[in-house]
Amino acid sequence: MTEPDLAKLEFRTEDGEVETIWAKPIGEHLYRLDNSPFYAYGVSWNDVVEAQPQPGAFPLFRRVVEKSGHRTVRVIVGGDDLERLKRGIQELGCKFEGAWSKLISVDIPPDVELEDVRSFLISGKFEWEHADPTYEELFGERNEGP
Repeated sequence: MTEPDLAKLEFRTEDGEVETIWAKPIGEHLYRLDNSPFYAYGVSWNDVVEAQPQPGAFPLFRRVVEKSGHRTVRVIVGGDDLERLKRGIQELGCKFEGAWSKLISVDIPPDVELEDVRSFLISGKFEWEHADPTYEELFGERNEGP
């Protein structure tokens, strides 16, 4: 797929930050996400989303229409830990995208157990967070670690 086949969608965080994510148009105001988010929560690779046109800007994300079954975690890592992370998540069957070589968005396919990825990240003492599903969606408001 080439870039002309894709569109950028605008996602806004609660604090007003903007992230743009590549997506493939699949219907009126409907898009299939074509990369993993680095800042947006509640969306993952291949999800179908609705986005509304904006004058002079990318279409604005409104809602998830259909979940793909993929999940997303994000890891902050550098140095030798980066190679250890990449090796480990690939062995688990996950893919990743890197932003500025320290922030890694990990795509967890539907056939990979989220708990296996969590266990790897916790045992490896990585700094990470749940992005989709969020920690709160998984565990409620408890403050018992990642």
